[in-house]
Amino acid sequence: MSHSMTAGKRALTALAVALAMATTAVQAAVSEQDAQALGATLTPLGGEKAGNADGSIPAWTGGLTQAPAGFTPGKHYVDPFPDDKPLFTITAENVAQYQDRLTPGQVALLKTYPGSLNFPVYQTRRTAAAPDWVYDNTRKNATTARLLNNGNGFADAYGGIPFPIPQTGVEAVWNHIARYRGTHLVRIVSEATIQANGSFALSKHNQQVLFKYYVPGGNYADLKNLMFYYYGAALSPARIAGQASLVYETLDQVAEPRMAWGYVPGARRVRRAPTLSYDTPDDGSDSLLTVDDRDLFNGSPDRYEWKLVGKREMYIPYNNYRISSPSVSYKELIQPGHLNPAHTRFELHRVWVVEGTLKDSARHVYSKRTFFLDEDSWQIAVADEYDGRGELWRVSVGYLTNFYDLPTIWSAVDAFHDLQSRRYVVHKLENEEKTTIDFTQPIPADDFFKPSGLQRRGTR
Repeated sequence: MSHSMTAGKRALTALAVALAMATTAVQAAVSEQDAQALGATLTPLGGEKAGNADGSIPAWTGGLTQAPAGFTPGKHYVDPFPDDKPLFTITAENVAQYQDRLTPGQVALLKTYPGSLNFPVYQTRRTAAAPDWVYDNTRKNATTARLLNNGNGFADAYGGIPFPIPQTGVEAVWNHIARYRGTHLVRIVSEATIQANGSFALSKHNQQVLFKYYVPGGNYADLKNLMFYYYGAALSPARIAGQASLVYETLDQVAEPRMAWGYVPGARRVRRAPTLSYDTPDDGSDSLLTVDDRDLFNGSPDRYEWKLVGKREMYIPYNNYRISSPSVSYKELIQPGHLNPAHTRFELHRVWVVEGTLKDSARHVYSKRTFFLDEDSWQIAVADEYDGRGELWRVSVGYLTNFYDLPTIWSAVDAFHDLQSRRYVVHKLENEEKTTIDFTQPIPADDFFKPSGLQRRGTR
């Protein structure tokens, strides 16, 4: 090999190393100095502690960490603010006055249903909180977490928000995916697909989730790329009763895609479900939402370029306890086009705005998605989805509340609106159940979340 060729290869190698280092720098965790803001000027999860200029958003003082009198774990949540009244109501008639604090999807919903939909706005209560050990882990993650595979996974983080001081859009998306929702949960919930005339059919499901990422005392190395286990079994209607599914959610779904299995009683066999991701139509939704619409967004973010637009003050659903109250029947809650606004609550909060634009090399039914994430919890409160023509198509709404027995902010109910068909889907209905989500049940034996366990339960 000639000296000039060797020199040329060395130069190319040096350039490659320099580019790699530059990429690492962009994706690196924040400095120790920057991380010191957590718990000081920032909340332990990365929100701004201070209120806004006019006081309509108060300062964060620790959130809601105590259950009100009368609450029993596993039973319906008691509203800690029963005497609060709306300050004002946003309607199709006055929407122009508040449009700068609403998402395009929220505005479109009001204009689509002008005679029935409104947003009652209450005083802002920054109830977001998490256990101290989650705060401690989040503080550690701030200086250690790093992105993998061009942002399609993350490493060296555990038991807390991975990127509490985000530098990129994909970091904020991962914060939503990896936010705290307890360690192990058991619940019975119903889902409904609502037709344009208001008619709907319910399906009831038993669900269990083990968030391996949030097992106290664990660490990143022990995860072996597994974030959580999900088990779900249909209880009704009769045509689907006994069907069950098992999902292994991975941290890096490009290196190791999500693994899923399904059990159908008639076949009496467990089968792999290789397409349970991205824009695969969600089973049981009449094709009104995609698999990655669930939880406002889930799965690998690799098909989009994510831009961290910045923060905005916006009216989002918050502290929604009445929406799941046993005093409100499904027939009273579910209306044509949308949920009954009399049982919803909106508040002014700061949100992170993240825009996802479909990569030229990727395929998805949504050409663009815009997420509006609560700064105090990293939960997506509203997601606006656009079709291949760039037209607003669907609007997903998470009705956030504080599950104060953990504590954490999570959505009590999710609603997915299709503006074109004027139909929608609702997840996590539990008003007519005797119990609610239970975070206190012991973690089941190891074989519970194995495919063999799925078959044994189905054949009993």
